[in-house]
Amino acid sequence: MSNTQTFQKWSIDPTHTEVQLKVKHLVISTVTGSFNVFSGEVQTETDNFDGADVEFSIDAASIDTNNPDRDAHLKSDDFFGVEKYSEIKFTNGKLKEVSGSDYKLTGNLTIKDVTKEVTLDVDYGGTVKDPWGNNRAGFELEGKINRKDFGLTWNTVTEAGGVMVSDDVRLLINVQVVAA
Repeated sequence: MSNTQTFQKWSIDPTHTEVQLKVKHLVISTVTGSFNVFSGEVQTETDNFDGADVEFSIDAASIDTNNPDRDAHLKSDDFFGVEKYSEIKFTNGKLKEVSGSDYKLTGNLTIKDVTKEVTLDVDYGGTVKDPWGNNRAGFELEGKINRKDFGLTWNTVTEAGGVMVSDDVRLLINVQVVAA
C-alpha cells in the first residue's frame, strides 16, 4: 500500500472503545471511572494515520465509578457541573507519528468552561478488515492532566493532613474506529 490515499473519515465504534480516568484517593489507592457515552471521528489522508485530525466528545453525566453517591458528587458543581457543562470536548486534535506504532496526540481539552492544550501518548495497534468487510483501526491512549487546571478544585484534608483526591488524573482510552 502507498503511504497516501484519498481523504478518509473514521468514526469511533462505541462498543469497542473504553474511556477511563484514574485518580488517587486518600493517596493510598486508585479509583477508576468510566464514561459510557461518547462519540468522535478521525480524518486522515494517510494509511498510517500520521497527521490525522481528531475530534472527540464525552457526555460528562455518563461518568460511572461503580458508586452512585460518588457519581452524583462528580456530576455536581464541585466537579463536572453537568447541568451547565454537559460535554467534555477534545478538539483540534492532531495525531503525529513518533516512531513505529508510537504516536502523540495533541489537541484542546475542554472541561467545564476551561480549555487547555494536552498531549497524550498513543500506541497505534494497526488497521484490519473485519469479517464484514469494514476497515478498522485501534489505538491506546494514555496521559495525565491536573484536574485543578480545569476548575475541578474540590477537595478536603484528612486528619493526617493528606488530601482526599489527588490533583493528577490519569486518562486511559482504548479506541477502535471504523472507516465511514
